[in-house]
Amino acid sequence: MPSFVGGAQAKDVSSLHLPSSSSCRPLTLKFVDVSYRVKVTNKSGNTIGRIFGCGSGDGAAPSVQERSILHGVSGMVSPGETLAILGPSGSGKSTLLNALAGRFQGDGLTGSVLANGQKLSKSILRWTGFVTQDDVLYPHLTVRETLIFCSLLRLPLSLSKQDKVAVAESVIVELGLTKCQNTIIGNAFIRGVSGGERKRVSIGHEMLINPSLLILDEPTSGLDSTAAHRLVTTMAALAHKGKTIVTSIHQPSSRVYQTFDKVLVLSEGRCLYYGKGSEAMSYFESIGFTPSFPMNPADFLLDLANGVYQVENTSEGEKPNMKQTLITSYNTLLAPRVKAACMETSTLLETKTRERLTCKTSLLMWCNQLSILLQRNLKERKHETFNGLRVFQVITAAMLAGLMWWHSDFRDIQDRLGLLFFISIFWGVFPSFNAVFAFPQERAIFLKERASGLYTLSSYFMARVIGDLPMELILPTIFLTIAYWMTELKPELGAFLLTLSVLLGYVLVSQGLGLALGATIMDAKQASTVVTVTMLAFVLTGGFYVHKVPTCMTWIKYISATYYSYRLFINVQYGTGDKIWSLLGCSRHGTDKARCNFVEEDVVGQISPELSIGALLFMFVGYRLLAYLALRRIK
Repeated sequence: MPSFVGGAQAKDVSSLHLPSSSSCRPLTLKFVDVSYRVKVTNKSGNTIGRIFGCGSGDGAAPSVQERSILHGVSGMVSPGETLAILGPSGSGKSTLLNALAGRFQGDGLTGSVLANGQKLSKSILRWTGFVTQDDVLYPHLTVRETLIFCSLLRLPLSLSKQDKVAVAESVIVELGLTKCQNTIIGNAFIRGVSGGERKRVSIGHEMLINPSLLILDEPTSGLDSTAAHRLVTTMAALAHKGKTIVTSIHQPSSRVYQTFDKVLVLSEGRCLYYGKGSEAMSYFESIGFTPSFPMNPADFLLDLANGVYQVENTSEGEKPNMKQTLITSYNTLLAPRVKAACMETSTLLETKTRERLTCKTSLLMWCNQLSILLQRNLKERKHETFNGLRVFQVITAAMLAGLMWWHSDFRDIQDRLGLLFFISIFWGVFPSFNAVFAFPQERAIFLKERASGLYTLSSYFMARVIGDLPMELILPTIFLTIAYWMTELKPELGAFLLTLSVLLGYVLVSQGLGLALGATIMDAKQASTVVTVTMLAFVLTGGFYVHKVPTCMTWIKYISATYYSYRLFINVQYGTGDKIWSLLGCSRHGTDKARCNFVEEDVVGQISPELSIGALLFMFVGYRLLAYLALRRIK
C-alpha cells in the first residue's frame, strides 16, 4: 500500500486551508407538513388460478393502491441542538430521515424541507452527513485505512494527500478510535472492532467533510446501554461544536434521553409530540396522561406511541380512541406553534458557492477516484482471492488432474481431450461462480457511497475490472504450471505459454459472465443458480460429450466460451491440417475407421483459431459492458 495509508502523524485540521465546501456552516433545518406516500401493488387472490382463469375473483390484474407513510410532520432543529425522533418500528422514523437527507425522488414526497430557509440543493447536501442504520463497511480494512480511503475520495482535489490523511486522523482522535485504529472492521464471520466502534467509524465517514448537518438512523441499534450512552455523548459533543444533529432512536435509556435537546414522537406516521425533551412529560400530564410510577421518559413516550397506556376503566377496544386523543391534542395545542416557528424567515448565513468543473478537472478527478478505488480494491480483495480454502481447492484440483493423467500418452487422444475439457470445465465454473457474488455482496456499500457522491459509476467499475485482473490470473497460472508438466502435455515452452494464454483469456471471459449475471440479477442466490445452469448448458454443448448436438440447441455452443477455449486448447496441442493424421498414426483411408472418424470430428474438424480468439475477445468486452449497463439502472 502507498505510504499515505501508513503511519502519518495527525495535524490540527484547523490549520488546514479547507475550501468553503468543507468548512462547517451553521445550519437550521426546518420541515413543514412533510408527507410521504408509496404505491403498493395488491396481489390478493390465487395467482395460479388467475393465470389459468380458474381462480377466485374476476381475474382482474393486481390493483395499485397508495399507502401513506408520513402524515404532515413538522419540526425544526438549530445549530448546537440534537433532535431525537422516537417511535416504534414502522412509525416512519427512517422515512422521515431519508426525506430530511434529500434521498427521495419522485412524486411521493410532499411538504417542504428547508435548510437555512432554502430548499435542499446539491450544494447543501454536499455538507450533509447521513449515517444509515446498517454499518456497511469493508471487513478486511482497518479503521485507519477505511477512513483514509474515504478521505482521499471525499475531500476536494485542492487538498494534498497529506492534508487529507491529517483530516482522517483528526476524526479518529475526535471519535475516540485511536486505540482500535489498526484493527480490521470485521463482520459476522471475521472478528474485528466492537459494535460501538464500528458505528463510530460509520459516523467518521460523514465527519470527514465536517458536515453542518448530521443525520443518523438508529445509531444505537444493537449496542448495550453503556456503549449507546458513549455514542450519544459523542454526538452531543459534536452538536456543541455548532453542528445540527438529527437522529432516530428506538428505545433510549434514561441517561441517553437526557442528552437530547428536542424530541419528536411518531406513531403510524403521525406526530404525537414535538418540543424540548425535558418538557415532554409535563405536556402529556397536561392532557391527562401520567405514568403510574416513576419511569424512563422514553419508555413512557414509546408506550403512548404503541397505544399501551392503560387508563382506569378503559377497555382494550378503546386504545385507538386514546391514540386519536393524542393526535388531536397535538394538532390542537402544539402543531400551530410548531408551524408558526418553522414559517419564520431565516437568512442564509453563507453565500452559496459553485465549483465549476472543467473537462480537465473532471478527468483529473476521475483518474484520482480510479487510483484510490483500485488501491482499496486490491487491499480488500486479496483476502478473499487468496484465502486458504480457495488456494487449497485450486492446488488440489491441479494435483488430482496431474495424477489422473500422469505422463499421459500423446497418441491417446481420448484421454488427452478429456484432460483439456476438464481444464475448460474447471476454469469456466470456478471464476464465474465466484464473480457472480461480487456486485450483490457490495450492493449496500456501492449504493451508500454513490449516494454520498464519493465517486462515479465508471471509475468504480473500471477499478473493479482492472483490480480483478491480477487477482484472477495468479491461481490459474499456478494450476496450469502444476498440471501441465505432470500430465506431460506438449513438452515445449511455447506450447505451455500458448496454453496459459488461452486459459487466462478464458478465465477473464468466465469471470465477465459472472459479473454480468450478478449485476443484472443483484441477488446472490438467484444469480448463482442462473450461472450454474448457464455453465451446464455451455459444458454440454462444448464439443466433448456430444459431437452431434441437436439442431435446436446448436446455437448454444456458439455463445459458449467453453466451446471456443476447448478448440483452442486442442489447436495448441495438435495443430491443424493433414499432418495431424500421420502425427497420430492414423490415415484417412486406413483400416482404423472409427479412430480416423474420431480424429476428424474432434481434432481436425474444428473452427479456425482466429475465429475462436475473436469470439472470446467479443465476449470479454460484451459481458463487462452488460455488467456496466446493469449497474447504471440501479438508482
